[in-house]
Amino acid sequence: MAAGFVKQLTKAGHLVQIVGRNTGKSEALAKQFGAKAAAPAEAAKADVLILATAYGDAVDALGALGNLAGKLVIDITNPLTADYMELTIGHSTSAAEEIAKAFPGIRLVKAFNTIFAQVLASGPELAGSTVPVFIASDDMAAKETVSTLVHSLGFGAIDAGGLKNARYLEPVGGLNIYFGYGAGLGTSIAPTWLIAK
Repeated sequence: MAAGFVKQLTKAGHLVQIVGRNTGKSEALAKQFGAKAAAPAEAAKADVLILATAYGDAVDALGALGNLAGKLVIDITNPLTADYMELTIGHSTSAAEEIAKAFPGIRLVKAFNTIFAQVLASGPELAGSTVPVFIASDDMAAKETVSTLVHSLGFGAIDAGGLKNARYLEPVGGLNIYFGYGAGLGTSIAPTWLIAK
């Protein structure tokens, strides 16, 4: 997902900084797409932080950035088991809510968790339609900022309500993974919502 974000964000004209555990990998990715490999403290100053890690690594990754009070963070994670076929949490909480609980000062937005890395990297069109990004947050201004960002990449933005609705979005992400890998449909798929007009 990180590579897909760097590709699409730089293509759309955004200034992108990359922080990763593997400095060499971050530098190579930055060079490939005209971004910048940055130190954690420097990257933490960005307007929007995209948490492109596995759920199990999310809290440590954000914690390494220092003080994030007031920062807008996009959480793309799904709380999956090692085989990717089940969720580890749900019903009464979500990965997004647990991350927000660990960092009470951040402005957390759930988004992009229902999109495969391959779809993100290839662009916003799939099977003749614009791929939607479901966006959930309790912070309306943050949600609007993320919606603008989503549109700048060419994807569609669907308001999915408050952050607690990540409890619904994460199972949708899990179902998409099942269809892609468990049912053998491949990664050129994405869930959408049909709305009669």
